[in-house]
Amino acid sequence: MQKLPIFLFTGRVHLETERGYIMTTFYTENHEWIKIKGAAGVVGITAYAADQLGDITFIELPETGYVVQQDGFLCEVESVKAASDIYCPVSGEVLDVNEKLQDSPGLINSDPEDEGWIVSVKLKNPEETKSLLSQQDYEEYIKELGQ
Repeated sequence: MQKLPIFLFTGRVHLETERGYIMTTFYTENHEWIKIKGAAGVVGITAYAADQLGDITFIELPETGYVVQQDGFLCEVESVKAASDIYCPVSGEVLDVNEKLQDSPGLINSDPEDEGWIVSVKLKNPEETKSLLSQQDYEEYIKELGQ
């Protein structure tokens, strides 16, 4: 089995193969994440955001084909504490939605950065990721919020 080398580039972790980068994860100060793979990305909210919201009871998912701008409204979640808007970290078009969330919105609480993903989007402008936070930068940001 071939091991994939890990390279650090301005704090962002990239897994590299002969075909190029496989996946990179970025974060926003609004507590959304996006995992980029090629010309698409999967979007969700962070564990910090899920914890702050409390038990999520409902999510209104966008339709596939919905076009969104960077930092534009993507969808709304409702929890026992509040309703909250979710924003898209990048501009693009919604390719797919996580239909499991319709019946089990609590997946966002139990596994926010994997099974609780919200949508996948086709990136309009990959350069927009330069304005997003690395994992390390995001972790430092949420530490500052706790002070």
